[in-house]
Amino acid sequence: MNLRHIVSAAVVWLATVLPTQAITLRCPADSVKVGNTCVDTYEASLWQIDPANTTLVRKVQTGRVTLADLQAGGAIPLSPSACIAMNVFTNFPRSGNWTAVPGSNPPSPGFYAVSVAGVQPSRCITWFQANQACLLSGKRLLTNREWQGAAAGTPDPGVADDGSTTCATINSVIANTGSRSSCKSVWGAFDMIGNVDEWVGDWADRSVSCTNWPASLGNDLSCVGGPGDPGGQSGTLSFPGAFLRGGSSLDGTGAGVFAINSGGDPSQRSDVIGFRCAR
Repeated sequence: MNLRHIVSAAVVWLATVLPTQAITLRCPADSVKVGNTCVDTYEASLWQIDPANTTLVRKVQTGRVTLADLQAGGAIPLSPSACIAMNVFTNFPRSGNWTAVPGSNPPSPGFYAVSVAGVQPSRCITWFQANQACLLSGKRLLTNREWQGAAAGTPDPGVADDGSTTCATINSVIANTGSRSSCKSVWGAFDMIGNVDEWVGDWADRSVSCTNWPASLGNDLSCVGGPGDPGGQSGTLSFPGAFLRGGSSLDGTGAGVFAINSGGDPSQRSDVIGFRCAR
């Protein structure tokens, strides 16, 4: 068999195998299958874990960790209720340009993003920190397109479990992950809208104003695009914006499966901004 025949055979093999792989993708226990992507079932909670505890870290990275595992392993949840000085982040700064814990192999700052039910989703996390936390956990931030797909079917409006009539509600209380059992997408992902805003991987020009999608698309908030400014020491609108999706518990009817906001730069922190990872 000559080289051309070998290449042709390989092409035929790929054409038959790849669709099968897409169909048979099996996601870890901490995620749901959305097309050919494993999307975390819950909004991320950030945990400080000693990198020397390789068994627990491995469970996180393979999507098998439970809340009981984390508690028994001495992991520390990092879910601030307000954006105060986070001294615990001494080796995991807002820039995400972290310093490894001495002796950690592979190098790690000791912070990991986890998808488990029954905890507060982490907030006050910059895009840079969220991106690195996902990577350290063997995951990544969703793309904007993937987030949109995973959110499909989340009740908006619809009856939530917290007594409200919609998952997009004006409520200063952030719900524990998975506690609003009605607020999940058709794929099984919880709280895609109306709990915390979620960073996704995409960046864009920073938005300077907002409008709303038409009523047929739920009047969801849309903050995308703008003229920017010349920059310099006092100008920040020329910085890139990182997309936030879904809206938070403070956005009311502006939250929803189409809510999108590039008004904040990637170093922004807020007590209603969180994130979600994927594989």
